[in-house]
Amino acid sequence: MHGGLSPQLTNLNQIRNIARPADVPDAGLLCDLLWSDPDENIEGWEENDRGVSWTFGPDVVTRFLQKHDIDLVCRAHQVVEDGYQFFARRQLVTVFSAPNYCGQFDNAGAMMNVDENLICSFQILKPTEKVGFWNNLSRSGTSPGKVWKD
Repeated sequence: MHGGLSPQLTNLNQIRNIARPADVPDAGLLCDLLWSDPDENIEGWEENDRGVSWTFGPDVVTRFLQKHDIDLVCRAHQVVEDGYQFFARRQLVTVFSAPNYCGQFDNAGAMMNVDENLICSFQILKPTEKVGFWNNLSRSGTSPGKVWKD
């Protein structure tokens, strides 16, 4: 999922039954699947500092996995420094694939591989050094040339 878990998610068929395409509501299951965040410093559910959805503690992840007989939740929603970060005793992983996110972070990106034995490994995309930005374009549609140093 993109975000995380939802207090409204009681059955995985609820995800399958979401009509697509859909406008994302300000609250509820679809909103939470997109925007909720883990927080190691809480238990249960708390309001999210982002102003939308919830934060959830490691206990929520453990209960969810046990109830649904799942080994791992994989999500992507937050910038993490090393490209991936485990949570809740390696029961949830955030995989963020965009290094140097929006040109404002020095984060690595990552891709997660899962082999036939369900072993996870990661390919890391290291952050690069910025050397310029899209400036001095003479015409619309003109390529700005090389933006990032290799």
